[in-house]
Amino acid sequence: MKCIIIDDEPLAREGMELLVQEVETLDLLGKFGSAEMALSFLSENEVDLIFLDIEMPGLSGLEFIKTLNFQPFIILTTAYSQYALEAFELQVSDYLVKPIRKDRFLKAIYKVKEVFDLKNAGMFSIEDAKDDYIFIRHERKFVKLFFKDIIYINGLKDYVMIHTKDEKFITAMNLKTILSQLPSDIFVRSSKSYALNKNFIKSIDVDFIDLGNNIEVPFGKSYKDALKNSIIGNKLIDRKNLK
Repeated sequence: MKCIIIDDEPLAREGMELLVQEVETLDLLGKFGSAEMALSFLSENEVDLIFLDIEMPGLSGLEFIKTLNFQPFIILTTAYSQYALEAFELQVSDYLVKPIRKDRFLKAIYKVKEVFDLKNAGMFSIEDAKDDYIFIRHERKFVKLFFKDIIYINGLKDYVMIHTKDEKFITAMNLKTILSQLPSDIFVRSSKSYALNKNFIKSIDVDFIDLGNNIEVPFGKSYKDALKNSIIGNKLIDRKNLK
């Protein structure tokens, strides 16, 4: 994967370069001290992955993402954790907090590479939806997915990744379109980029929803009230319900 590094701190750029050099599948095309310099480079060059700092003079990392007219994989590298929810709303691939550990870096790369390989292997499409399952078409095969096996769906602009108990599938459609073909009593949207199967919910925090097995999905502000009503409804036991 062709990648670039954007960070206003020279030492941070050097540290990230050392991590990138340890991964054979990464091809570093350049390092930039500002988002503006990177935009100039991107106007004439294509990349698959961007390692991006957030707080930088001039154009911030989050503002930079909003200017892009294409969708590369983006791994944010920052000293600040408070931007995580906004970042995932912008459909970033991962969020690494400095100092970045090697094992955490490799985990982020593995996640991106998995999606990258699936995209290049061939797109899926939804062929049919029945009472308790959908069919996914991939090349010459039709794959049957039961609703009960779909844990969550991650929207990535022009395609979505369907996460099941055993596998992951990519389909060339947006999150809104696929949700229109799934039962609303089972699948709900938790943020701009995520939808989940309510049956897998273990707990609901301020910004994230725990789906078990170390899986957390973002909880967007504009979706909180509707999601809480849909999931919890009148099932919450409190003092007034005990009278």
